Amino acid sequence: MKNFALIGAAGYIAPRHLKAIKDTNNNLVAALDKFDSVGIMDSYFPNADFFVEFERFDRHIEKIKRQQNIQLDYVSICTPNYLHDSHIRMALRRGADAICEKPIVLNPWNVDALQGIEKESGNKINTILQLRLHPSIIALKEKVAKEAKGTKYDVDLTYITSRGNWYDISWKGDESKSGGIATNIGVHFYDMLSWIFGEVQENIVHVKEKDKSAGYLEFEKARVRWFLSIDENTLPKEVKLKGQRTYRSITVDGEELEFSRGFTELHTDSYKEILKGNGYGLQDARQSIEIVHNIRNKEIIFSGIRHPFIK
Repeated sequence: MKNFALIGAAGYIAPRHLKAIKDTNNNLVAALDKFDSVGIMDSYFPNADFFVEFERFDRHIEKIKRQQNIQLDYVSICTPNYLHDSHIRMALRRGADAICEKPIVLNPWNVDALQGIEKESGNKINTILQLRLHPSIIALKEKVAKEAKGTKYDVDLTYITSRGNWYDISWKGDESKSGGIATNIGVHFYDMLSWIFGEVQENIVHVKEKDKSAGYLEFEKARVRWFLSIDENTLPKEVKLKGQRTYRSITVDGEELEFSRGFTELHTDSYKEILKGNGYGLQDARQSIEIVHNIRNKEIIFSGIRHPFIK
């Protein structure tokens, strides 16, 4: 049984981490969040200590190590994107491995710095890239690896997940904290595409607005038109008529990739692999971080291969 701490216990993604820690028969020692709406912890670890101030949380970790010989093995990080770098460093300073939600950091140079700190500490930085564990995604990767295709695959990625007015007020609406739309809701898709289709050869941005982004990515084995949005007005009419607020589609050479199911256990599966020493690390995440950083900083180009949702 390994000892865990969790930072960001009140966040949207935290219950998946709590479940994963529980399902892998490990122990949550302490949790931290500046918000105290963490009743979900009762379903998993009611005896874990909880803190709303980082300083008291950090002191507690030090105290139980010295007084009770309780050493942290892992720190799970579910905090806003811009805090990941700092919280990973804290985990390594405490002699623990880090398990961090994506995007692991916001900029490529943060990856470089963390690699140096990781090497010095002797501990491991893991990130959650759960789409790599989805059966449909694995099957597509295997198919692409086996096929001797003379031309590149044509891929359309469309992801619309409607968000209300709260989004702009939260940290997610602040590009300096979230990285913007492409980073916040797209980074795991870019990782998936990189994992399947290889190195990026071209990255063009056609739309870059606060609530939507679109562009063209060319990989070694694929040409990808992508469109990401949190604006419900961009939903297809047939989706609106059904009263749905989310639309997700990936087509490969015109064929829909079915991966709407099979998500419920992917965090637990990720933890199982991490505990076996097979977690995805900084280098695995690098290309997706480079992609979103470049999208964030590129000028808009109106020409080229454009996604059909671009008006």
